[in-house]
Amino acid sequence: MVNTYLFVGLIVSYLFGAAASYALNKKDNLCTHVSFLSAAAGSVLGIIFSLSVVFGETFSISMQGSLFSFGFFVDRLSAFFILVISIAVLAVSIYSIGYAKEYFGKKNIGYLGFLYNIFVLSMLLVVTASNAVMFLIVWELMSVVSYFLVVYEHEEPETRKAGFIYIVMTHVGTGFILLSFLILAGGSGSFDFSAFSASGAAMPPLLKDLVFLFALVGFGAKAGIVPLHIWLPYAHPAAPSNVSALMSGVMIKTAIYMFIRVFFDFLGAGVLWWGFLVLTVGAVSALTGIIYAVVEPDIKRMLAFSSIENIGIILLGTGVSMIFFASGSPALSAIAIIAALYHLLNHSVFKGLLFMGAGSIIFSTHTRNIEKLGGLIKKMPAASALILIGILSISALPPFSGFVSEWLTLQSLLLGFSLNDSFTRIIMPVSAAALALTGALAAFCFLKTFGIGFLALPRSEHAAHAKEANKPMLFGMGILAILSFLLGVLPVYVLPYLDRITETLVDASVYDQSLSFDILGTVAMPAGKISVSTPALLLLMLAFLSLPLIVLFAHRGKRTLPYETWGCGQPVSTARNEYTAAAFSKPVQMWLGSIYRPVSGSQATYSASPFLKSSFRFESRIEQIFELYLYAPVIGFVKDKARKVKLIQTGSIHAYLSYIFGVLFVLFMFMITGGS
Repeated sequence: MVNTYLFVGLIVSYLFGAAASYALNKKDNLCTHVSFLSAAAGSVLGIIFSLSVVFGETFSISMQGSLFSFGFFVDRLSAFFILVISIAVLAVSIYSIGYAKEYFGKKNIGYLGFLYNIFVLSMLLVVTASNAVMFLIVWELMSVVSYFLVVYEHEEPETRKAGFIYIVMTHVGTGFILLSFLILAGGSGSFDFSAFSASGAAMPPLLKDLVFLFALVGFGAKAGIVPLHIWLPYAHPAAPSNVSALMSGVMIKTAIYMFIRVFFDFLGAGVLWWGFLVLTVGAVSALTGIIYAVVEPDIKRMLAFSSIENIGIILLGTGVSMIFFASGSPALSAIAIIAALYHLLNHSVFKGLLFMGAGSIIFSTHTRNIEKLGGLIKKMPAASALILIGILSISALPPFSGFVSEWLTLQSLLLGFSLNDSFTRIIMPVSAAALALTGALAAFCFLKTFGIGFLALPRSEHAAHAKEANKPMLFGMGILAILSFLLGVLPVYVLPYLDRITETLVDASVYDQSLSFDILGTVAMPAGKISVSTPALLLLMLAFLSLPLIVLFAHRGKRTLPYETWGCGQPVSTARNEYTAAAFSKPVQMWLGSIYRPVSGSQATYSASPFLKSSFRFESRIEQIFELYLYAPVIGFVKDKARKVKLIQTGSIHAYLSYIFGVLFVLFMFMITGGS
C-alpha cells in the first residue's frame, strides 16, 4: 500500500508541476519555482519508491479496458531505472530554477515548465509500462514532448533543423519497435509484457532473430548507436541545457532499459551471435563517438558525441554479458551486466553534471565555442571546480565514478579468456583494446576542453567578463559532483544493490562469490586475480600530489620569475599567442585523417598593393562521413522519387475524384473476378 501511495504521489507531483506551469505562465519567477520544485519533489518520491521495490516486492497496478489492459509493473530492473531518472531529475530541477532566468522576458517559462514535467513523467511511465500498447503510447509521448523541448528556441534555423532530424529518426526507430512487438504479440497471443516473457524464448529461431534485430535498430535509434546517432549532435546542443542534461543523461537510457528487457527477459539472450553483434556495435559506437568529440569545438556537440561513446561502453558490457550467458556462464554474465548498469548510472551522473556545466558557461559567456573561452577558472571558480570533477569522472580517472565502471567493463572483456571458443578469445581482447583506446581519447578530449576553456587567458570579451553561476545552478551541479566522487570511492555499497537486479536477469548472484567486496571499497574479481580499491588509489594519488608541495617547500625563498602558465615561458599579453583547441587536437586529426576527411580553405584580403596582405583567414572543417555517405544518398533517392510522384498531385479536385473512381473500379473488378 505504501508503494502505491509513493507511485501515485510521484505521478501527481509531475502533473501538478505541469498544470501549475500552465496556470502561472505570466509570472516567470513564481512559475519557475513551482514547476521545478514540483519536479524535484516527484524525484524524491521516485528515489524512495525505487529503493523500496529493490529491497522489497515488485509493484503493479492494472486496469482492464475494452481494447487493452492499462497498467504499470515495476520490478527490480524498472526500479533501478526509476532511481537513475529520479537522481538526475532532482539535480537538474534545482539547477533549472537558476538556469531558467536566462529566458525571463524572452520566452514562455510556463511552456518550458509544462513540457519539462510531462517529459520527466513520460520517461518514468516508459520504464514502468506493463504492456506493449501502453509502452508505445508513453514512448510516443516522450518522443513528441522531447521534440518540442528541442525546438524550444525555434527562432533559430539550426534549431528547427535539429528538431526535424530528431523527430524523423525517433519515428523510424518507433516503426522497428512496433514490428518487434507485433511479432512477440503474434507468438504470445497477448500484448502484455508478462506474456512476452513467458513465450518469447520458445518462439521459432527465425522470429526471435527478427525481434532481436528490429529491437536493436528501433531502440538503437533512441540510444544513439552508430550509424543511427546523427540526431544527437544536432538535438542536444539545440535544446536548453537543463533539457540536454536529461536527454543525454537519462532519456537515451530508456532505450538501454528496453534492450535489456527484450534481450534477457523476453528472448532469453541464448543466441551467441546476438552478443557478438551487440559487442561490435558497442565498440564501433564508443570509438566513433569519442573520435568526433576530440575535434569538436562546440562544447555541447562535443558532449553529445561523448554520449554516443558512453552508450557504446554500456553496450560493450551488455554484449559481453549476452556472450557469457549464451556460453553457459551465468556468473560471468552477471559480472558484465553489473558493469554495464554501473556505467549507465555513472554516465547519467557525470554527463548530467557536464551538460549543466556547459549550460552555466553559456549562461555566463553566451558562447558554446571552446575557442572563444579561456580563463574561466578565475571568473567562475566554483563552477570550474564542479565541472572538473565531471571531467575527471568521464575521463575514467580515479577516484571518480567513471574509473570503476570502465574498469569493471574492461575486466569483464578480459574474462573472455576463460571460455574455450577461439573466436571469443580473439574478439574479447580486441574489444578491450577498443575500450582502452576510447578511454585514452576521452582523457585527451576533456583535457583539451578544460585546458583551453578554463585555463590560460580569455579569448573573447564574453569570456573576459564572465560571472559565477548562481546558487541554484551550483547546488544542482554540486549534487551530481558529490555523487561522482562517492560512486567512485564507495562501489562496495552500490555493487551489491546491482547484484540484486542482475540476479533476476541471468539467474545468478555473484555477491561474495565471483565478486568480493570489503569495507575499504576493494572489489576483487574471480579467484582474486584482479582487484581494485579506489580509496587506496585516492591515497596513492594524494601522495603523488604532495610531491610538488615538497619541492616548493624545499625551494622556498628563492627568487622566481612569474609567467603565464600556457605562454611557453614567455611574457604573454594576448590570448593570440597561446594554444588553441584546434592546435591541441591537430595531431589526432592528422593521425585519423582518413576518418575525419578534413576540408580546408583560406581567404586573404589585400591592401593597396597586391603583394601585401592586410588579413588572412583559414578555415577547416570535419566531414560527417555517415551523413555524407550513408544518409545523403538515401535522402537524394527519396527526393528523386517524390518529385516523380508529385506529377500526379495536380491540385485539381477533378483529378483526385478520377483517381478514387479508378481505384474503386479496380476493386470492383477484382471482387467480381474473385467471386467467379
